[in-house]
Amino acid sequence: MEAVFLFCTDAGVGPDGKLNIHGIFNELQAPDFPARQDRMVLVGIIEWQRNLQGRIPFAIDLTDSEGKSIFSIEGHTDVEARPRSKAPAKTQLILPLKNVMFPAPGRYRVRININGTKLAGPSMHLMRS
Repeated sequence: MEAVFLFCTDAGVGPDGKLNIHGIFNELQAPDFPARQDRMVLVGIIEWQRNLQGRIPFAIDLTDSEGKSIFSIEGHTDVEARPRSKAPAKTQLILPLKNVMFPAPGRYRVRININGTKLAGPSMHLMRS
């Protein structure tokens, strides 16, 4: 499995099936803490190994500098079997994060667990403005 995740302001899938990502960032600023981010999007692309198919569960946590989860998402994706004549199956995730509360300035990290496989996602730096 290969995976890439990013924070952005907006994302969508075009009529051609391609993922369109707008406003990639890894830093936010706030005048005071705790700070609330009204909306941001975590977007990801997962390319699956050919032997994986069916319903695959995932859990994603945004964690503070001590590893404590401040925002969680749980779900699943359905992975189809693909013949060798085609590219491996992929999942495109567009996950809006609304009203995320950041308790203090610092580095926040995304932890991803896909079907028992743990991955490190992107970091977000919250800075005092």
